[in-house]
Amino acid sequence: MGFTCLILVGIIFLAWWIPNRGLANIHPNLPHIVGIIVAALSGVAIFGTGLLVLTTALGKDILFTRFMRLIVIKFLLPMIEAVGRCLGLNKDAIRQSFIAMNNSLVISQRQKVSPDRILVLLPHCIQLFDCEIKVTGDINKCVQCGRCDIKGLVDIGAKYKIDISVATGGTLARKVIVEKRPKLVLAVACERDLTSGIKDCYPLPVIGILNDRPFGPCFNTSVDAAKIDAALSQIITPGKSGEFP
Repeated sequence: MGFTCLILVGIIFLAWWIPNRGLANIHPNLPHIVGIIVAALSGVAIFGTGLLVLTTALGKDILFTRFMRLIVIKFLLPMIEAVGRCLGLNKDAIRQSFIAMNNSLVISQRQKVSPDRILVLLPHCIQLFDCEIKVTGDINKCVQCGRCDIKGLVDIGAKYKIDISVATGGTLARKVIVEKRPKLVLAVACERDLTSGIKDCYPLPVIGILNDRPFGPCFNTSVDAAKIDAALSQIITPGKSGEFP
């Protein structure tokens, strides 16, 4: 903290001192050097933005996709959220765009993962609030009555032979990830939880699927099982016959 404070004080001092002295007064060539640095950084920013747009639009791993995920998650998102607050933009709309871009970058890598290395994480609110059989910890306890979306998700788990876990919160979700040690996570949650989860899990790739909240947050939510099925079909390694396990 002390070292960070010294750097911050130094930056503040330079922000005052350089305009007062002038670059040319410090050294005759300094304006040209600073101009070259600024131009180079601007070129990198424009190139990176164009590459990010192309990768997202085409859904193909063009260049530096993993590095771009780092930039988007660790640097670009906080800046966009700060700008959004200043402009009065809706937080969830920004988060939805971030989740969609993250999904495109993950899928564009064309990474195929075996079913035993994939973890599907669900929020506990997917299950009906008044259901007497709690599936937290073991989704296979579901009796498949069809009153909530758990039945369809159990069917997907059986179809692909993948591990599906239901977590009651972010702490338990992180614990499950540490225990299971997956190679890829497909998570269902709201905008806020997905955004924070994607950031916390990096560099582990996470595909986020937004849940529907017809009764408000964290209560009898639902999810389109077809979206989960479509995402899994793109990332799971097919069997020897070309079909899924």
